[in-house]
Amino acid sequence: MANDIDLHLGKRLRRRRRLLGLTQQQLAGACGVQFQQIQKYECGANRISAARLFQLSEALEVPVGYFYDGISGAAQPAANDAQREERGESGEILARRETLDLIKAYYQLGERPRRRLLDLAKSLNGEHDAA
Repeated sequence: MANDIDLHLGKRLRRRRRLLGLTQQQLAGACGVQFQQIQKYECGANRISAARLFQLSEALEVPVGYFYDGISGAAQPAANDAQREERGESGEILARRETLDLIKAYYQLGERPRRRLLDLAKSLNGEHDAA
């Protein structure tokens, strides 16, 4: 039976794998496991060891701490979750297909167009805030 942390780590693993456009088979090959093991990690059925988490972070090009982002502990009041939701930082937004498509397209651009697109998005948000 999976606990909340195992489920959270699995969701973060799936999100990052999909963001990079990797299949479970490709990620499994990079970590030296079968793709079924990645499936079990992603659904929280199997617990991810520290060593495997390190391998996954290397393969997915993120720090190990990435997998723990968003876990609300005793030090973080529940109000923080509501505030993050308000600012659009919830995991649900990142899990949307539209968001993934936008991020993939963004990273396919060169550095200069990415910077210009980011500036444009920020300026549009500023106009919305001023209205």
